Amino acid sequence: MPKQTSVIARLGNFAYDETMIDAKNLSKLYKKKPAVDNLSFTVQPGKVTGFLGPNGAGKSTTMRLMLGLDNGGGQTLFDKKPLSEHTQPSKTVGILLEAKAFHPTRSARNHLRVLAEAGGIPMSRVDEVLETVGLKDVAKKGPGKFSLGMSQRLGIAAAILGKPKYLILDEPANGLDPEGIAWLRQFLKEYADAGNAVFVSSHLLSEMSQMADDVVVIGRGKLIAEGSIKDLIAGSAHAGVFVRTTDEVKLKKAFTASQVKYSATESGFKVTGKTTDQVGQVLFAAKLPVLELSRQDASLEEAFLELTATANEFEAKGGK
Repeated sequence: MPKQTSVIARLGNFAYDETMIDAKNLSKLYKKKPAVDNLSFTVQPGKVTGFLGPNGAGKSTTMRLMLGLDNGGGQTLFDKKPLSEHTQPSKTVGILLEAKAFHPTRSARNHLRVLAEAGGIPMSRVDEVLETVGLKDVAKKGPGKFSLGMSQRLGIAAAILGKPKYLILDEPANGLDPEGIAWLRQFLKEYADAGNAVFVSSHLLSEMSQMADDVVVIGRGKLIAEGSIKDLIAGSAHAGVFVRTTDEVKLKKAFTASQVKYSATESGFKVTGKTTDQVGQVLFAAKLPVLELSRQDASLEEAFLELTATANEFEAKGGK
């Protein structure tokens, strides 16, 4: 497995400020059909923001619009101005949209050298990022024969070459093995902790739940939800409180009298719309002993599927 170093040692120090990525009214039509539909959101510094949506939701198109790579409506501001107005764009935004975006016969090191020369970045930075992403030992090899995971690492190396304040990464975990995914998670969290903003799309919801602070969820090109993962999960119908006591009949009567919504489970009851404190007060008032009382959080996957239930572009049908 490739070896990589801690990102903190390589990034330098960044001052945290109130700047951010501000996407405003992004729109794009494909054959008169909206691919991105008046989409607005922000990406805050110091955080990893996950970009989620079903297949065909418009995530990749949105990222291309943000960077000015596709024609469409709206604009995206980086530090209050479009990317095209920054004198050194590669030092403002690091980009990974395609894992195989390199010349197949040029060595990994030379690929990064070309990018460094074009961006006015010191050549010493090339070996630094190769070590950071774990490709130092294959720096002289042509990436045309790299696995998808190694190609992703090279793409990440290119994205961080200019020590940019912002990262925009489209499915960077594709092709990575479990060790590589764990490294990527820690890498992006540390990059954001250094005061930068990371905007990353992924279909790996369990991984995103460990990595991201905030999420932007879209479906059919429209904004469905924006905010912290904590708030997204807390608002899910799957979230609730589990309770177990000695007298289930009396507990049902107490819940009914207090207008508490509940459902029976194999070993107790699940309550929705109430906190553990509120459920505990109902049991106390009914003089019922508490055998078990705990909060049950929804998973990010449950919350996501709930939000996007009517926003899938393609839906599989059950067979017989």
